[in-house]
Amino acid sequence: MNEKKPVLEHINGPCDIKNLTAYELKKLASEIRHLICATVNRNGGHLSSNLGVVELAIALHRVFDSPEDKIIWDVGHQCYAHKILTGRREAFDSLRLENGISGFPKRNESLHDPFGTGHASTSVSAALGFLVGERLSGGKALAIAVIGDGALTGGPAYEALSHAGQLGMPLIVILNDNRMSISPNVGGLSKYLSHLSMKGKYQNFRRSFDGAVKNIPALGKALFGGITRLKRAVKAAFYIDNFFVDLGFEYVGPVNGHDIERLEEVLRDVQKINLPVVVHILTQKGKGYQPAEQDPSAFHAVAPSAKAPETADGKSPVLSFTRAFGDAMLEFGVKERRLVAITAAMEHGTGLSAFHAAFPDRFFDAGIAEAHAVTFAAALAARGLRPVAAIYSTFLQRAIDQIVHDAALQKLPVIFAVDRAGFVAGDGETHQGLFDISLLRAVPNMTLLAPACDRELRLMLEWALREDGPCAIRYPKASARPENIHPDQQTASAGNDSPALPPIERGRGVFVEFYHAPSAQEDGRKPENVRKNILVAFTGSLYPSVESAARLIRESNISADFYNLRFLKPVDEDYLAALIGRYRAAVFVEEGAGPGGFGEYASALSMRRKCPAKILSLNAGNGCFTQGSRSELLVRSGLDGEGIASGIRALL
Repeated sequence: MNEKKPVLEHINGPCDIKNLTAYELKKLASEIRHLICATVNRNGGHLSSNLGVVELAIALHRVFDSPEDKIIWDVGHQCYAHKILTGRREAFDSLRLENGISGFPKRNESLHDPFGTGHASTSVSAALGFLVGERLSGGKALAIAVIGDGALTGGPAYEALSHAGQLGMPLIVILNDNRMSISPNVGGLSKYLSHLSMKGKYQNFRRSFDGAVKNIPALGKALFGGITRLKRAVKAAFYIDNFFVDLGFEYVGPVNGHDIERLEEVLRDVQKINLPVVVHILTQKGKGYQPAEQDPSAFHAVAPSAKAPETADGKSPVLSFTRAFGDAMLEFGVKERRLVAITAAMEHGTGLSAFHAAFPDRFFDAGIAEAHAVTFAAALAARGLRPVAAIYSTFLQRAIDQIVHDAALQKLPVIFAVDRAGFVAGDGETHQGLFDISLLRAVPNMTLLAPACDRELRLMLEWALREDGPCAIRYPKASARPENIHPDQQTASAGNDSPALPPIERGRGVFVEFYHAPSAQEDGRKPENVRKNILVAFTGSLYPSVESAARLIRESNISADFYNLRFLKPVDEDYLAALIGRYRAAVFVEEGAGPGGFGEYASALSMRRKCPAKILSLNAGNGCFTQGSRSELLVRSGLDGEGIASGIRALL
């Protein structure tokens, strides 16, 4: 064949790779890696994990028959090669862009994506469900769960493995071990035993032998039990990874995850076994791209190649809320020796790397186990420490029971630093942080705060450290230094002195004044006897949008006051009701889902207190938004400046 002829451009579905030669398969893997690197560099996305599973994706689609056989990727962000091989090659340049293909498996995108997997540790449960459903319907298709060693730390994975072993159905679990976090088996005998256990002749003999033993009168059950215990003891002598065997799985591995021929051989043997089986493969994160191979964590999630935004001085990058939180934690870590930090496999993403380096004994990474992280933090608080659990909003959803049961009901002073609250660019529905307001407002004894800038975040964290109950501080993946911020709200930067922010007052917010808006009330805390057209109350993350709206409604001669809520729970209801009553209309703007949100609460409060003002709630609706940039998502939800201004005009 022509060695220069591309292979990938002729791949439009799994059937196109079934008959490729070994040379063509190797070339295909290289071309897929090149396409992934080029696309992620342009659009952003998950790089290291996807480069590590290219050969695995090829082998899976050569051996199994998707979409009849269900292949479920966990975490779903490692599905790029799978998408390229299943008819989405030409659309791959739209990865993670608005109206483009998702960076995660998505059921309405392709029949080859049987189950959405944006969060970790769900694949085994899902694959088992598909397999049971298939058998109950009389079908013979298989189900394959591809789970990383990181995702295997999540509790749902263990629960599903236990259930699968109990059912004994032929579930195939591919354990993608890319960090050697599970010790490999030792010696050639271990590999020989695992290889032998795959073979059909062995399995046929085993079933016949087991059946014959069980049927021995009187002694059958006891003898079978003894033989089973003996087999497990023998396996335990040679397997370090006998955990899966104890759960009822056959164990195969370790297997070189970059050797397509060997992978295919193993998978073809495995598909003939009528038992649950774990195939342990070893892969290298970032395979084929040297910088990612050397530092896979740094290339886990890559931002688009566009130049990072700069501040007014043109030198330093914009300060994010995440960085502001990390800086505040480092500062308070020096002052407060009881302060400890907990994260769930997101040390860098939550801004805690500096804290970890400075206070290694007071930093804890719980792995992909948010529920455990919360209960762990609650116990630390019960012991007298001041734990801060930094978890993305979308992942905090996985620990609501622990927040209620272990922290809130016991009134333990755990601080939840809720990062990525609100819209999150690129990752789509599963990663939008739009439900934390609704969820946390329903939690008893919970305090929920929303800062508008880095200084307010620091102020809230300092205040929360003195509280005796659970507090959550929600902030977006965005700049923590909005432009055109009023001096009373402005951050200290470039060596300029800034006046102190108004202190935190439980249940109350503060009025702010925009440069382009009419003057607000001079007293930042008490409603005066003035009757302006409208009150605009907002969550801090939407400060830039509200500032833009202020300028636009001023052009329409609409007079408004602007109120940064600060507290989303608890609320000084007497104060808020009196405040609403002094305006013709009140608009509540929040970067969160509508049902159960602050606007819904404020509207009900207004009705109970018989406030005459018209009430409008602007929010993110049902919270289901596909991928796009933050600005695109704000426009789509009507929470950009123009959207907010339009809502105000329509109300009046």
